[in-house]
Amino acid sequence: MKTPLRIVHLESNSEDSERLGRILTDGGMACVINRVETQSSFTAYLTKDRTDLILAEFNTPGCDGNQALALAQKVASHVPFIFVSHAINEPVITELLSRGVTDVIPKEAVGRLIPAVQRILNERREREARREAEDALVQNHLQLCHIQKFESVGRLAGGLAHDFNNLLTVILGHSQAVLNELDVAHPLRLPIQEIQQAGERAKGLIRQLLMFSRKRPSEAKVVSLNTLLADFQSMLRRVIGEDIQLTVRLCPDDLRIKSDPAFVEQIVMNLVVNARDAMPEGGKLTVELHSRHLDRAPMYRTMDLSPGEYVVLSVSDTGCGMPPEVQAQMFEPFFTTKDEEKGTGLGLSTVFDIVTQSGGGLDVTTQLGAGTRVDVYFPRIITDIDVSTGEASVEKRQRGQETILLVEDDEAVRLLIREELRKLGYRILEARNGIEACLVATPYMGKLQLLLTDVVMPGMSGTELARHLRVIKPELKLLFISGYEDDIGIGGGDEAMAYLQKPFTTEALAGTVRDLLDQTSKNHISHGPPPEVLEHPQTFSP
Repeated sequence: MKTPLRIVHLESNSEDSERLGRILTDGGMACVINRVETQSSFTAYLTKDRTDLILAEFNTPGCDGNQALALAQKVASHVPFIFVSHAINEPVITELLSRGVTDVIPKEAVGRLIPAVQRILNERREREARREAEDALVQNHLQLCHIQKFESVGRLAGGLAHDFNNLLTVILGHSQAVLNELDVAHPLRLPIQEIQQAGERAKGLIRQLLMFSRKRPSEAKVVSLNTLLADFQSMLRRVIGEDIQLTVRLCPDDLRIKSDPAFVEQIVMNLVVNARDAMPEGGKLTVELHSRHLDRAPMYRTMDLSPGEYVVLSVSDTGCGMPPEVQAQMFEPFFTTKDEEKGTGLGLSTVFDIVTQSGGGLDVTTQLGAGTRVDVYFPRIITDIDVSTGEASVEKRQRGQETILLVEDDEAVRLLIREELRKLGYRILEARNGIEACLVATPYMGKLQLLLTDVVMPGMSGTELARHLRVIKPELKLLFISGYEDDIGIGGGDEAMAYLQKPFTTEALAGTVRDLLDQTSKNHISHGPPPEVLEHPQTFSP
């Protein structure tokens, strides 16, 4: 035993009590015996102290055995109870055992006490082991539930990405088309730019959802936190409301990190929303940037951080603070103290994932009634800021006269692409699905130079359609478009084949089409079918 047995002994004879103590000690059982003689002292010990074992003389003048057993079963029913007594006749012993007494040992055979107590200790160890196993089973079940939730989020993310990417393709495409027609001084130009910027933010949200569900890696690049935070201030002020005073302190130095800009915005947004919710009556919220030479490990991280220069993004509030039990679980997925309709429990776990994947860590300082401060550490980057090359430049919008077969089951996306390419002079054949495309293309195969097709369509996928048409015309150029992240990479290694991920702008579309058509026949290195891709079990009607 690591700790001595705590025993309450109902016994009027002190010598008998000392004798039992010696027997237990000599038997290798450390114990502390509290001898009591009266009903009141017996009850007091059972209620105020934790007791491991009750020993009792059945014929104690201050509290007889029946009273003692009744009190013990009322106050401490889980504690083993052994009568160590002078002669008790057999019928009484039988009755006591039927009432739940652990054992009845005559004082004349007190040596039986050692095996009786050993049996009690063995049973207790078995109960504790069983309880630990049951607790472990509960924890495993909770972890399984979390895993199932993540799987559900992943499946949901894939479907949402497809549908939203189609919608965002239309929003971004039409807004860009309108901007191309408007003069710089036109009064509608600013509202259209706002629409386009909102679409880009929505595009970023889809990336965040897919990153959280592990369906897409982050698109890290070198960014200026000063610039990002300065551009994000207006949105933060709209989010927190008028009863909270927001202060944003930028750093005089240009602080750069390597991360996905949309994910950094998500970090700031989640921390600010949490701070806002911690101040229902209003308060002060401060967001600040500074650099720090870090020579210690942050409190929350997944790996050790190398000493050096770090950019620190701090968000602090004057809200209610967090108790220790909440702070211990705050980064766990699906843990939330908010009402079910207000919180999902994914905000801070997303922050933790993004920060740690960027090679950083976090410190959290909180006190009940005195607010919370979260310090986010990113490794500082000295290199130049990355310039996005994902969008085609205006110079890429060259005109053409080639014949293109457009196959897209989403009507809004199909109409957008058709009109934009027709504006540039291309001849467009269109179809809603693969089977219809085969019928439409047959009379025009001699003139057809490019197949522009969605990957996932009802009946026949875009890759299947491409295989059929390339059997007839091996030199046919292929441009695949898709809203599914699993389709990224189709066309790699074949210069006569390209891929565009939805949502894309009309600028990117026009540039990709022109680049693909300008590939000369000598650069065409693959006349075989396009690579296999994972077919999605769910299809969508046009």
